[in-house]
Amino acid sequence: MRVAALYDVHGNLPALEAVLEDVARAHADRVVVGGDVVPGPMPRETLRRLLDLGLPTHFIYGNGELSILAQVAGARTGSVTYWGTTSGVRPPESIVEIYRWTAAQLQPEFDLVLARWPKTLQLEIDGLGQVLFCHSTPRSETEVFTRLTPEDRLLPLFEPLQVSMLVCGHTHMQFDRMIGRTRVVNAGSVGVPFGEPGGSAPDGVELRVVMLSMEDPGPN
Repeated sequence: MRVAALYDVHGNLPALEAVLEDVARAHADRVVVGGDVVPGPMPRETLRRLLDLGLPTHFIYGNGELSILAQVAGARTGSVTYWGTTSGVRPPESIVEIYRWTAAQLQPEFDLVLARWPKTLQLEIDGLGQVLFCHSTPRSETEVFTRLTPEDRLLPLFEPLQVSMLVCGHTHMQFDRMIGRTRVVNAGSVGVPFGEPGGSAPDGVELRVVMLSMEDPGPN
């Protein structure tokens, strides 16, 4: 089974389309969408595209989805209780306005879709064993760690996991590292990638990069 892990699309439909072409070339059998499909500039179109892939597709939520759902709930109750930040502090008003706009774009059809997504997903993958997918870490969708985070800080979190691999995102930076006995792979970001491109390993894990042309093709 060949699985494409798509993380942090952030409503970037042109980038998603380019990545989906690469998914087809790679002959993926199924797709895991690892959260933060939204917010972003084309939320409805991006979500609809992912819901209609024609492949078995699994979704988990990220802090982006929780932020949008909190805006929907806050519009009814008059109080927003979740902001999607590591500190829990309300972000700048420009970011809040993006959340509000995205929430308005997704209602009334898609907010119910987001509300059904789970926090984590575990799959048995040929050659890799039990693989756990989460947005950032199994305990938090906003926790930040990178390939440079000291292992001793992360061991208490990853050592108890009964899986051979964990796939995450959130930081938008690809990496592939060992934390104790657990292999941890950050899939990067479809829509807003940071850092250097990844690479491939001989055991079947590929950190793929798709280049997207931003040139205006002009009138047809």
